[in-house]
Amino acid sequence: MSNSPMIELIDVSKRFAGTDADAVEHLSLTIEQGEVVALVGPSGCGKTTTLRMINRLIEPSSGKVTVAGSDVSAVPLHELRRNIGYVIQQVGLFPHRTVEQNIATVPSLLGWDSDRVRSRVDELVDLVAIDRSILQRYPSELSGGQRQRVGVARALAADPPVLLMDEPFGAVDPVVREHLQRELLDLQARLRKTIVFVTHDIDEAILVGDRVAILNTGGVLEQFAMPGELLAHPANPFVAGFLGTDRAIKRLSLLPIDGSSLEPLPPDGIDYHSAGAIDIGVSLKEALDAIVSGNGHHVAVFDGTVCLGVVTIDMIHRRLAG
Repeated sequence: MSNSPMIELIDVSKRFAGTDADAVEHLSLTIEQGEVVALVGPSGCGKTTTLRMINRLIEPSSGKVTVAGSDVSAVPLHELRRNIGYVIQQVGLFPHRTVEQNIATVPSLLGWDSDRVRSRVDELVDLVAIDRSILQRYPSELSGGQRQRVGVARALAADPPVLLMDEPFGAVDPVVREHLQRELLDLQARLRKTIVFVTHDIDEAILVGDRVAILNTGGVLEQFAMPGELLAHPANPFVAGFLGTDRAIKRLSLLPIDGSSLEPLPPDGIDYHSAGAIDIGVSLKEALDAIVSGNGHHVAVFDGTVCLGVVTIDMIHRRLAG
């Protein structure tokens, strides 16, 4: 695999006809192979416009977009989009086609034979955790979470290297949304696609993004960094305000408990489990939750049945300051 970026936006601007301001203004981003980049910002910041310029649903007014090193303006549309999966909030499944037929859409258009199409559908059903009992149902008969899984499966059908996701979980309830976010992370750990993920939710961006681009009104890039860097060092007051006053708590959710930084065990005789106990490898936010819920000053950390030490409030402060 080449070491060159998978996607580049080079000084890209977009101004729609009849408007007197850019929807996206001189935006430059480099997205590496196999990473998830989340685009986040307030309404009118150009995040969906940016996404759509990658697969030429919208043509830029100026600048250049490349995918796999090729200028997208020079690539035939059918060839470009064959290598880019696309998932949107309302999924966009064909209402007159069954789940199985929806998943098979792109391979069938590419002329795959029926056995190959059927094999790919079977593979995707397992990959995306679709219940086989719904394969002959129509989209109107599915729950929101089921429709989203089918939409992801359809986008992955031809095994594209790039996946564009525009508010993919915005139309489902919070519990299903959290479950789908975790499924996406598990899926990405196995597939290593290059994903551009648009969301208005900074918590979702921090959870799914290897890097996060925070855009301001008019598509102005305010900061592009890893989640931990954003939370620890916001570039300006806009970024700090968008991240929220609880950004220290958000940082804790990204910091795993490090065995080397645990406090020594308290004196013998303490019932560690009754004081609260957590497993090594969970986040410091979970440790803090356990400490607060236990009304104590520490929580014991276990590896199986072995107590390794304790996490204290002071240790959490030190990790945040480090």
